[in-house]
This record gives sequence, structure tokens and C-alpha cells, in this order.
Amino acid sequence: MAEKTIMSSGLGHLFMTVFVFNFANFMVVPAITDVSMAALCPGEDECSLAIYLTGIQQAITGMGSLVMMPLIGNFSDNYGRKVMLTLPMLLTTLPLVILAYSRERNFYFAYYALKTLTSMVCEGSVLCLAHAYVADNVALPRRASAFGILSGISSCSFVFGNLSTRFLPSAASVFQVAAAVAMVSVVYMRIFLPESSMEAAVIAASSKEETVNECLIEKACTNNRRPAPSLHDSISLLRSSWTFSQAAIVAFFSSLGELGLYSALLYYLKAEFHFDKDQFADLMIINGIAGIISQMVLMPLLARVISEEKILAIGLIFNCVHIFLYSVAWSSWVVYFAATFQILAVFAGPSLRSIVSKQVGPTEQGKAQGCITGLCSFASIVSPLIFSPLTALFLSDNAPFVFPGFSLVCAAFAVMIAFIQSVMIRAPHAVPESKVDDFVPVEP
Repeated sequence: MAEKTIMSSGLGHLFMTVFVFNFANFMVVPAITDVSMAALCPGEDECSLAIYLTGIQQAITGMGSLVMMPLIGNFSDNYGRKVMLTLPMLLTTLPLVILAYSRERNFYFAYYALKTLTSMVCEGSVLCLAHAYVADNVALPRRASAFGILSGISSCSFVFGNLSTRFLPSAASVFQVAAAVAMVSVVYMRIFLPESSMEAAVIAASSKEETVNECLIEKACTNNRRPAPSLHDSISLLRSSWTFSQAAIVAFFSSLGELGLYSALLYYLKAEFHFDKDQFADLMIINGIAGIISQMVLMPLLARVISEEKILAIGLIFNCVHIFLYSVAWSSWVVYFAATFQILAVFAGPSLRSIVSKQVGPTEQGKAQGCITGLCSFASIVSPLIFSPLTALFLSDNAPFVFPGFSLVCAAFAVMIAFIQSVMIRAPHAVPESKVDDFVPVEP
């Protein structure tokens, strides 16, 4: 009972850490488009320079994350999740402080440079480590629901962050509050979040003379610290399970489409419907509320009766429809209507992470989640090469034909490829955790 209380408390503090951290980062999303365009193209509703700079930042961030995510995941397997959470959470705070001080052109470029550098280490790392922490502390049968709850917590922070932005009087106050809250999240994590139960779980798993829970790369699980993974290790992990390989393909193409959506949507809405900070916030609040309902209510219920593979396919097909509706929107109400499809589109992320976590043993959760996050980062390298030129071209006066949302159609097509691959996944029995489940019988 004491162990269960400790584990439940750990998950509670993890969820609070994720909520506060994401709250700070989501607050600035509706405001950053206006800040960027005011610094780069004052008084204009369309700015190709802002689109290209966003794409360049995304590509550089992706290249850094592609290298760093497997390393961070592996180091967290060796040194603990809490230790590895500290660095990215601290670094993420620094760019916010710059825009909290000033949004003038020179300060914007300082923010841009520092944000690009820190994102090479930080982008996706908190999410990756949070998934690994949950996998450490939740038994296999309940893991999909737990990942859904984690995503639901992120959606809650998304809603409250954007709601705060909606009612704050200026961009200056948005960044000042965001910087302060980001600092609070680091302090809270260091004080209250206990280290993951991973070490004890590994000892329990390795205590059997011949464990069925072999590592997919090293074939013998021990609690000895291992060297940092090489590219060969990541390739070996992808080859270790056909289901894992299929999940990796789905992760790449779904991320490619979603990144195309996120990089183009705000500039598209600014150019076509003259959206500002408040309307961006309204749209994101709708998305967030849909995500909360989906992940906190619907997904835990569906996970009991529908396999994760089917939930993944449902999420991807609705994500495709949701992006396509944005692309053909002829009025602002269509944009808001399309956002409601997020209620089913968000199924994809948690179900994919759950499928991946079940293909590896307890000593490799960080490495597996880091590998998938690294592939998503690779998608963020490819995405701006495709979508930034398309967005800039079709929002300009030199477009070959009139279709401002053409880049969004291409993003929907990428998600459709992920959907086609997802329906081919036939997951084998998960890697059993033997005594690990008995050690951490936590209910999310």
C-alpha cells in the first residue's frame, strides 16, 4: 500500500509538473505570430520572411532533437527521469525572459537565436521523459489510459494557457507571466517530483534467472549503466520489432503532417481571415477543450473495449479530415468547426506511445520513447523544406493558382499516409513485464 501511494503521488506530481510547464509554453503560442510579424513586417497581414524564419528554426530544432532525443532518453534510463528533466525545463525559460523584457526587433532576433539553440535540446524532451516516467510506474493493461490522461493534462494546460492569453491585456504581459510560470514549474519539479521507480523495476525484472523481459538491443537486461546509444543502436531498435518499425513510420508521417499544419495555420488564418492574438486564442481553446474531453473521458473508456491499433487509426483519419477542413475554409466559422474534430484526432498520440512502450522492456522505455521522439524531430527537419515554401507561395500574389490552403492539403495527405500504415499494424503480444507489474500496480 505504501509503494502504491508513493507511485500515485509521483504520477500526481508529474502531471502537475507537465501542466505548469506546458501552461507557460502554450501561453505564448497565440501571441508569437503577432510579435514576429510586428518585428519583421510591421503593419502587414502577410510576411514571407516570418514564414521562412519559422521554417528555418523548425529545421534546425529538428536536427538537434534528432540527435539529442535518443541520448536524453538513454541517459534517463541510466541516471533517472528527474535529473534529465531539469536541463530542458531550465533552458526553455531563457527565451521567454528576453521577450518578457522587450519585443523590439533586436530583442526579437536575440529571442529567435536563443530559442533555436535551446530547442535543439529541449523540444520534445519533457514529453519524451514524461512518457517514460509513466511507463515506469503504470502496469501494461492500464498504460494506454495513463498516456491518454497525460495528454489530457497537456490539453488542460493548452486551454488554460490560451485562456490566460485571451484575457491578458498585451503581448508584454503574456511573456512576463509565461516566464514567471516556467520558473515556477522548474522549482516545483525539483522540490516535489520523486525519482521514477525505474531502478527498482529494473532490479525486479533482472532478478529472474532467465527473464522473458529481454532488452531488444542488448538481449540481457541489467541495471548497469550503459553507454550512450549510437545510430546503430537506434537502427537495431527499429529492426527489433516489426510493430515498432510500423509505429515509427506512423510517427514520422503523422508528425510531418501535424508540423505542416502548425507551421502554416496561423499565417494562413492571419492572411485569409485577419486573425489576431485573441482569435488565435479562441481557436486554440476550442482545440484544447476537445482534447480534454477526448483524452480524459473518451479514451480511457474506449481503451477498455477497443485495441490501441484501432484507436490510433481513428485518431489519424479524423486528424486528416480536421486538417483538410482548415484548408478549404471559406469563412471563419468553418475554421472553428474544423477545430472540434480535435476531439477524436488527438487519440493518435497516446495510443502510438502506448503501442511503442509495450514493445520494449522496463530498462529501455526512455530509449524507445527517445527513438520515436527523434523520428518526430526528423519530420520537423523535412517539414519546413516542404511546407514553408508552399505556404509562402500560395499566400503570396505569385501563386500558380488560387488556393491559399494548398499547403494544408499536403499536410492532410501526409497524415493520410500515416493512417494507411496504421491500419496495417497487427501488434503481437506485448513484452511481458513479469514482476514489474506486481511492483507498480498503479491506477492512473
